[in-house]
Amino acid sequence: MKVIEKIRAADPNRVVFSFEFFPPKTEDGVDNLFERMERMVAHNPSFCDITWGAGGSTADLTLEIANKMQNIVCVETMMHLTCTNMPVEKIDHALHAIKSNGLQNVLALRGDPPHGQDKFVQVEGGFACARDLVKHIRAKYGDYFGITVAGYPEAHPDVIESNGLATPEGYQNDLAYLKSKVDAGADLIVTQLFYDTDIFLKFVNDCRQIGITCPIVPGIMPINNYKGFLRMTGFCKTKIPADIMAALEPIKDNEEAVKAYGIHLGTEMSLPWRRPANVFRVKEDVRPIFWANRPKSYISRTIGWDQYPHGRWSDSCNPSYGALTDYQFMRPRARDKKLIEEWAVPLKSVEDYMRGVTVLGILLEYSY
Repeated sequence: MKVIEKIRAADPNRVVFSFEFFPPKTEDGVDNLFERMERMVAHNPSFCDITWGAGGSTADLTLEIANKMQNIVCVETMMHLTCTNMPVEKIDHALHAIKSNGLQNVLALRGDPPHGQDKFVQVEGGFACARDLVKHIRAKYGDYFGITVAGYPEAHPDVIESNGLATPEGYQNDLAYLKSKVDAGADLIVTQLFYDTDIFLKFVNDCRQIGITCPIVPGIMPINNYKGFLRMTGFCKTKIPADIMAALEPIKDNEEAVKAYGIHLGTEMSLPWRRPANVFRVKEDVRPIFWANRPKSYISRTIGWDQYPHGRWSDSCNPSYGALTDYQFMRPRARDKKLIEEWAVPLKSVEDYMRGVTVLGILLEYSY
């Protein structure tokens, strides 16, 4: 089934989400990927996609993984396909292979330059850009494939200048090119990673203003490793808000703390949010999803846990098991002064902040 059809048919009360995987470099890594994939697919994503290595370096592995994802893991799969080092014959071979294995979804990309090269160079007998690839797929395969293309909220990295910004003209030209990809036959846009949600929202509005009406899926990449985060954002020329750098700086050498913050930030970016009307809280950015129906602070309730989940329905000796009185429907709701005590305690140190972020990150990881 095409991803665009799944999105259009989705229950409006259900969050549509997907996972993106990268081809591992070793055989053990591939085995580990499928073990993780099985666990992640249990959360019922609408689809998953698998990337195509830089310069076509993982072409065969990507095809193999895509086939197993679709037919063994049984999740709707979208395969990335690039123009880099790919003459038309190789592109058609890849498209024929996934079609014969029952896949219907392709993310059409120009691709990054091969390793060791600074600029993209059109290979002889290949395509110069993603739009040409979209046109080819539509011309040869008709409506069989659902075609997704990339959108760049801050403009394509090639357009971004040394000051970290695209010129107004460059940004508008990039939008016009995106529209030409949609007009050529793409039916879905997935964006480049971003960390400033205001930039994404402006991008969506700008797309609508020029007549792009297809769904636009935000690409959210949780921060997993500080150095990797800097490397990826540097490569993509992604703007990093000052508050994110300020939060990461004191914990950059603590891998677990960075991961916890990455979970917190990614969730904060993803949760639907209705800004408060209360004049004293207009700057508030997010509330926990359990704000209304779990009056006791999750942080205070779980501060003694040593792991999660382990206990509620298993080992009663573990601190996470808690007591039956923790259930909100078996205890009165906290009000007034108690609410203030639970939610208005100031954070006095980095350790206090990270303890809260770590617990919240664990909660959110297992809530979806």
